Amino acid sequence: MIILLLSAALEFFCNNHVSTKTTSSFNTAYFFYINGSFTLLQQEHSCIVKVVMSERRTSMLIFIYAIIIIAFLDTFIQLPIIAPYATELGASSFLTGMIIAIYSLSNMIGNAISGHWIDRYGRKKMLLFGMGFVAVALLFYPLAQSGWGLFWSRLFHGLAGGALIPAAFAYLGDLAPSRRRGKTMAFSGACIGTAAIIGPAFGGIMSARLSVDTIFYFVAVLFFITGIVAFIWLKESSKSFERKAVDMKDILPLLRNPIMLQALISAFALMMSMGVLAYALPLKVESLSLSTAVTGLLLSSFGIVALIIFLSPLNRLFDRYSPSLIILIGMGLISFSLISLSQLQSIEMIAIIMLIYGVGFSFIFPSMNRMVLDISTSYNRGKAFGLFYACFSLGVVFGSSFSGAISDAFGQPLFISGLIMVGLALTFFILFRNHHQSLQPKMH
Repeated sequence: MIILLLSAALEFFCNNHVSTKTTSSFNTAYFFYINGSFTLLQQEHSCIVKVVMSERRTSMLIFIYAIIIIAFLDTFIQLPIIAPYATELGASSFLTGMIIAIYSLSNMIGNAISGHWIDRYGRKKMLLFGMGFVAVALLFYPLAQSGWGLFWSRLFHGLAGGALIPAAFAYLGDLAPSRRRGKTMAFSGACIGTAAIIGPAFGGIMSARLSVDTIFYFVAVLFFITGIVAFIWLKESSKSFERKAVDMKDILPLLRNPIMLQALISAFALMMSMGVLAYALPLKVESLSLSTAVTGLLLSSFGIVALIIFLSPLNRLFDRYSPSLIILIGMGLISFSLISLSQLQSIEMIAIIMLIYGVGFSFIFPSMNRMVLDISTSYNRGKAFGLFYACFSLGVVFGSSFSGAISDAFGQPLFISGLIMVGLALTFFILFRNHHQSLQPKMH
């Protein structure tokens, strides 16, 4: 009787918490109970294990999303304060520019070299390594007594953070359900968007009401606490026998993979456009005799559009359609936006174009991450995301520095960058077409 009651309770639980396939398995188990209870209990145990594993996976995914928010909050919270802080320490304009750029440069190096270690030693170890060293690096900021002291702190900070993001996304890739990879990556984009909206405002308010040093201490403590929770609760997602087979030469097939090349081009192009906007949009707004608050509103508007697409039912398109097709559309929208921004003089039209840019951004980010996830496996996913985020950082550095050089030489950074974006989109299309044709059966 007790076993029958347990059977009925488990049947209800399975019907509400596991897939149809699992429920069907349970019903089969109930039929065999007539001949003996042992088979029934085996199947009931299997049902419980599947439910617990599913809930555990979901909890880990949510925690990784939280880590992504914190990791990018570390970057965005410093945006309004790092240049004034460098000037306060006596840095020249040239050194201030180097202080801002060195983080992305060293982060790019950290991204590229950490991928192998993420595959070799595991996601969890490298995630904890990155969080621990970022926390320590942040404690050096208040100790800087000169511009060069701040420069070395930023360099160390960028290198340490270089292991953090690829490890988090490799974790995310391991845990993502195979049929919802696009949606999973859309949620990661929403995490970055949340950090981008909260970070600058929070950093500006905290520095004004307390001090700049308080920001660095706050983020360092946040990393320490998150690292302790991760150490206690997070489980390794890669298998030990796979890690033993990892070799540095595994990076070569990735670099020859046309889909990986498409993802790298997408990452570089998207972040180049962001670097261009960060440099050129404030100048555009200033030329219209408008305040810097307008620039902030324009940048926030595209982020809000992206968040709506990432979090709404619209995110289903990232699993329904080819990521290459979605990226091409996104690159077209961004090219159109950059070229249009260079010509428009109406703030109302500029606002509309920034919304279009937001749609383009939201199309590209989850799709290119999904491409990296699709072509990688657990034994090379760290390398794949390491290379990917190295191109991500390279795009930031190139976009901002290139904009300055183009502005000095020709005075049209938005227009020329838009044309470069068109060229990158054409390169992406050629890679996509060639790969697609290579998969077609040859006619004899």
